[in-house]
Amino acid sequence: MELAEAKQKFIEAWGKLGSEWGINRTMAQVHALLLITPEDLTTEEIMETLQISRGNANMTLRDLIGWGLVEKRLKPGERKEYFYADKDTWNIARQVAKERRKRELDPIIKILDELSKVKGEKNDPEFKTFNKSITDINKLAKNVDKTLETMLKAEESWFWGSLLKVFK
Repeated sequence: MELAEAKQKFIEAWGKLGSEWGINRTMAQVHALLLITPEDLTTEEIMETLQISRGNANMTLRDLIGWGLVEKRLKPGERKEYFYADKDTWNIARQVAKERRKRELDPIIKILDELSKVKGEKNDPEFKTFNKSITDINKLAKNVDKTLETMLKAEESWFWGSLLKVFK
């Protein structure tokens, strides 16, 4: 397989994986392109390579910047904006975990904390079932949150070494 074909295959696979994780396919493809390109790219270069519209490219790049996965760079003497993605997979994993935590886990923990304060009759089967489910899900969510917090603070080698010890 030639490099050009391999790059295209990676971009397509990353896009498919992204959509399975609930991320826009084009967003994942732009990220993939920036991951495997050593130099910064302009919006026009991204549009041409991925055959996407300017509006789609601009919206996608804005989203990637919002996720902290891409940064905009300016070159002295040029009016064009250039875009770059960090190539360190550990940094990428931590940034994605941080954003997903903020967008998904934090809001559900807030709701679960609120729901865990609901008053009810202790002998009422509906209340008991509701309370147990909320308590159990809240406990799980907080354990996931603690694990993410550890991951976000940890160095890669320590984190994987510690995780592997759990499975031995």
